[in-house]
Amino acid sequence: MAMRKVPIHVVGLSYSSTQTGAYALVLGETGGKRRLPIIIGSFEAQAIAMKMENVSASRPLTHDLFQTFADSFGIRVKEVIIYNLHEGVFHSKIICDDGLKEVELDSRTSDAIAIALRFDCPIFTYEFILSSAGIVMDDTSEETESSTPEEPEAEEAEITGQTPVSPDSYETIPMAELESELRKAIAEEAYERASRIQKEIDRRKSN
Repeated sequence: MAMRKVPIHVVGLSYSSTQTGAYALVLGETGGKRRLPIIIGSFEAQAIAMKMENVSASRPLTHDLFQTFADSFGIRVKEVIIYNLHEGVFHSKIICDDGLKEVELDSRTSDAIAIALRFDCPIFTYEFILSSAGIVMDDTSEETESSTPEEPEAEEAEITGQTPVSPDSYETIPMAELESELRKAIAEEAYERASRIQKEIDRRKSN
């Protein structure tokens, strides 16, 4: 029995507070409240942000070259699927066809998303991935569209005026406080931190 594909879309990009030079690509469940944060590099984040902002580079970037190549040979990108999550790494594939045959290309997720934006094709994932790695947004949470990523002017604790709970202490704090930290992380759009807190909450509920 085939797994049902869940449509998702790009919500935005935020600077990673735990990995220098990395960004959190935030994908959202289309018509739903779940968000899927994926850590990507600065080059990939720039490629995604430039397309979202409709900014053209002076010379073609790798993803732009891929699009030109595909268009020149009549190759269509039908869809992108984030199909697996293994040891914290998301695996994706790009579905292409030339009118005669369909081909699946294995791809890094960041590259697949950058290409999907250029071809304006749908992006999907599977329920088990959203269930294991997604976070649920509150009704009061607002989505903020991305702009070109910039370096942060201050550390997260300075921006919020509060010291975030250390990831090492998630296992020791009470559930009520953990849920409060999750709401706070979502409100601050700290999706990477929210994902770690959500995993700890899910772990406790499954015991």
